[in-house]
Amino acid sequence: MSKKGSVLGGTLLVAGCSIGAGMLGLPVLTAFAGFKPSIFMCVLTWAYMCCTGLLLLEVNLWYKDEISIVSMAERTLGFFGKITGWVVFVFLFYSLMVAYTVGCGELFSDFALELAGVELAPWVGSLFFIALFGLLIYLGTFVVDEFNRILMLGLVITYALLVVLGLPHVDLKLLAYQDWNEAIFILPGMVVLYGFHNLVPSLTTYLDHDANRLRLTIILGSIIPLFIYLLWEGLILGLVPLDGENGFRQALSQGDMATRVLRQVIGKAWVVRVAEYFAFFAIITSFLSVALSFVDFLADGLHIQKKKFGKAFLCFLALAFPFFCAMIYPHIFLVALQYAGFAAVILFGLLPVGMVWVGRYRMRLEGEVLVPGGKITLGLVTLFSLAVMVLLIYQKISG
Repeated sequence: MSKKGSVLGGTLLVAGCSIGAGMLGLPVLTAFAGFKPSIFMCVLTWAYMCCTGLLLLEVNLWYKDEISIVSMAERTLGFFGKITGWVVFVFLFYSLMVAYTVGCGELFSDFALELAGVELAPWVGSLFFIALFGLLIYLGTFVVDEFNRILMLGLVITYALLVVLGLPHVDLKLLAYQDWNEAIFILPGMVVLYGFHNLVPSLTTYLDHDANRLRLTIILGSIIPLFIYLLWEGLILGLVPLDGENGFRQALSQGDMATRVLRQVIGKAWVVRVAEYFAFFAIITSFLSVALSFVDFLADGLHIQKKKFGKAFLCFLALAFPFFCAMIYPHIFLVALQYAGFAAVILFGLLPVGMVWVGRYRMRLEGEVLVPGGKITLGLVTLFSLAVMVLLIYQKISG
């Protein structure tokens, strides 16, 4: 008897869900630490997020029906878990949507200037972005899926071109820089790089609750983005200097994406053009998947049917706030990603630990233990989560 679903298919789903617009802020956020510390922190963050993903899977496998993270929290942690999950979920998705809307507004403005010689304010680009792709969200999953396949192909091609064309120009002296004192401060922004956890309930159904295949899928699916990020880090940090008029220091102060820094530093037009196209595909694919999930979440939570006016209202709820943020704060891209990291630590870090702790040691739910180490491992994951949150709070207070 053939098994339902495939590990390969699930692996690609996890990888595709993780790879996205977070890449565009990664080099700017990690530049002060340098290449080697960034590699270490990237691997550490992967281990943390992979572990929390497996913890979430363990909770999911206790139940035979397909349930959301919020429902898991309600069944294990009660009303408090439900409210916490709901609030943090909304905060996380709005933070991501703000980042994507701002980023795409910048790209549309850049394209208008290059192709037509027209200088547009970033919010105009954001409005065009919201109107065009908001229509796709309104039309539904089938339309988004068909369009997203083309975008994913563009994402893969432009990434490959950028790596092949850019690697010969990497300056090894730039990669030699390192500051381990700055390394811990890049953790909050890295957490969003492995945001596949919302996919766990669907994966569990797809692979028919097969714990071994699901564990393998999550590990392999999260390793693929890890290697892609490491190569991306080496490429961008080896092309752009830390200081100088168009260096990373200036980019961080202005909240710019990595591709905008490339535009200012690299004289070769083809590198810049490919980087901008890659950024476009990365943001759009991320935006479509997040927005579609967010609309479904709001429909379920607010009990609104996705029919005509109801669906239009849901799209308005999901898209209006990000647009107004993009219009008022046009350089909030990196800040929004950092806040998304804060929310992700709670939703994908602390909540899974709490659910597993209650399920294992209080409710005595039976199931396969997917993360070894018992209470010690759960304690370490909790400490790591709290450390990331404290770091982000410290960064905001210290300015």
